[in-house]
Order: sequence, then structure tokens, then C-alpha cells
Amino acid sequence: MTARPANAHQARLLRLLRDGGPNSRAQLGDQVDLSRSKLAVEVDRLLETGLVVADGLAASRGGRRSHNIRLAPELRFLGVDIGATSVDVAVTNAELEVLGHVNQPMDVREGPVAVFEQVLAMAAKLKASGLAEGFDGAGIGVPGPVRFPEGVPVAPPIMPGWDGFPVREALSQDLGCPVMVDNDVNLMAMGEQHAGVARSVHDFLCIKIGTGIGCGIVVGGEVYRGTTGSAGDIGHIQVEPDGRPCACGNRGCLEAHFSGAALARDAEEAANSGRSPELAALVEAEGFDGRLTAADVAAAAAAGDAAALELIREGGNRTGQVIAGLVSFFNPGLVVIGGGVTGLGHTLLAAIRTQVYRQSLPLATGNLPIVLGELGPTAGVIGAARLISDHLFSPA
Repeated sequence: MTARPANAHQARLLRLLRDGGPNSRAQLGDQVDLSRSKLAVEVDRLLETGLVVADGLAASRGGRRSHNIRLAPELRFLGVDIGATSVDVAVTNAELEVLGHVNQPMDVREGPVAVFEQVLAMAAKLKASGLAEGFDGAGIGVPGPVRFPEGVPVAPPIMPGWDGFPVREALSQDLGCPVMVDNDVNLMAMGEQHAGVARSVHDFLCIKIGTGIGCGIVVGGEVYRGTTGSAGDIGHIQVEPDGRPCACGNRGCLEAHFSGAALARDAEEAANSGRSPELAALVEAEGFDGRLTAADVAAAAAAGDAAALELIREGGNRTGQVIAGLVSFFNPGLVVIGGGVTGLGHTLLAAIRTQVYRQSLPLATGNLPIVLGELGPTAGVIGAARLISDHLFSPA
């Protein structure tokens, strides 16, 4: 993809076609503040660039039928969502429909060189399957703070060896296309906004509970990143004075008390101490690999294990305590809960809701849905594709 929109009107038309699919000139005219003649000029210019193509006749609105317009069907975006323990890679078309998606376990602590070798191999596998001849752009999510303009991770607590690594520059050279980089939870928020539970909401919070905990903040339909890109780093809000030591160097952070890593540690303690018969049985079972997970805790809770249920409720209460403060401050229209730990399901969600509704003002919570995300692991890759398309569908 070499062409870019020449002005804000063309950029607006491209994004409308991305988000709404093929449309007639007349329907596009209903959504933009342009005269019919000016709209015709801008659409014709986009047709000349090859970014959009004619797509059959539109339904009649009483006059001569016009052609539908759609984004070029051969455009391909690569979405990459790097988590702490796994990597998701997907190919989308220009409307951000996922055409192919692969997932592999990967420890982000192995460092950027090893992780990106894996990402490039996964991207090559998708290309070899015939889904794309090449990529017009790529969006990358990483599980740590990112200095957004440069696409560089900055002192990420759970990503040793990544500080200052030029992710955008390195992958752009390897992939041969433009690359944009952001924090993974911002991309989850963008994915849920494009195709998930937040489609009709302009102001919302997206909380990701995985190995770490973060928050995507969407204001007026746009992700808010803060002055330096660290907005939403709620995993390091203190919930317990003089509490557990955290990877960030402080004590008592939410992430130190309830995240994938913290839950695994607490589950193992409950199993080894005998407080949890279900988890103890898992640990003693043949073939156990030595590490309990959130899924194990969920299974034990579903079997009625009191200790597992208490771990979930306690974690939900601590998370809800932090979210309650955010709700009182921000007054969002929706709170979305996502990430690997959400496999704990409605026991976790109920604890979070109870705490938020109890602590925040009625004016903020009276009509506030707190829901699980709809898209699961595809939220991040769809958000990554949206990130790069936002960049490419902007005037050069």
C-alpha cells in the first residue's frame, strides 16, 4: 500500500468504509459534511489511488442507481498481540475481518529478538497459506508501557530486555511495511470498540487481567494514552499498604495481589497447605507440569472448592476497589473486563461489580454496565489491525 489519503475528507471516507463496509455514494454523503459535487470529486480521487474500488450497483433511492464503493479487497493488515506467555498473529482485510489467526506459547522474557523471530515465522506461515502476498501495514501490541510516537517500550516491569528496543523500526524493516506499536490493553480496547461489546460506546474503560493488569481508556471514541503513553497502568495502583513486593519495585500493587502470576502463586500455596482439596488433587495428579493456572482455579471453583472461590472473590474485590476509583473519576459509559484471568467467569465479575456499585457514586453507576469482553484472544489482533489502519487511513 503506497497511496495515502490526500486530505481529511478522504481519510474520513476510508474509515467509514472500513467500519461500515461497502456503501453507496449517496449513503456516504449522508455521513459526511460535503456537497454532492465535492463528495464525487473525493471518491473519484480515491478510486484513482486504488484504495477503493467500485462494488456493484447500489439500491435505488429514486433516481439513477449509483455504484457501491468498497475498500480494495486485496489490502492486508497484520495484527500481532504479544502477551506475557503467548503470541497471537492474524491477517485481516481492510474491513478488519480476521482471515487467518495463529497462536503459540511464548515467554516474553526471552527478549525481543527471540519473540520477533517467532512472530515473523507465524506471519510467514499465514502468508504461505495463501491469505496474503504481502502486508500493507502491521500493528503490534506489547504487554508494557510504550512511548507511542516512537513505538518503543519503556521500562516494562514484566519484559526484561525490552526497555528502549526499537520495535517499530526493527519490524518495519523485517516485514517491509509500515508498523505501529502500542500497549496490548489499548489494542484490546480498540478491538472491542470495532467488533465487540463496545461498538456503540464512545467513553469506556477496558480492563485486561492477565499476567499483568492494565486499562485501556477510550474518550470520545479515541484511545487516551496520556502525555508519554503510560495512561491506564492501573496494575501498579496500591491496594495494600506495605503489601507484597511488586515487579515494578513498589509494594502492595494490585498486580502483586491479583494477576495471573499472583493467582498462580496463591493457588499453589492453597494446594500445598491443604486449604484447597481440588487444587491439591491437581498438583498430585500424574502429568502435572508444576504450575497451576487461572483455568485450574476456575475448575476448582466450579467444583465448589471453598479456597478457590475465596481466591477469586478476594481478587475481584481488590480489582473492583481500583475500578471503583476509576469510575468515580472518569464516569465511563461501560467497563469491559478481558484477559486470560477472565476465564474465572461470573464469580470474578460478580465480585468486581459488587465492589464498584458499593463504592462509586450512584450517579456514576446507576446505568453502568460492567461486562466481559466478547472477542477473547481476537480483540488484541483486531485492535492491532485497527491501529495500523488508523495510521494509514490518515493524510500522509
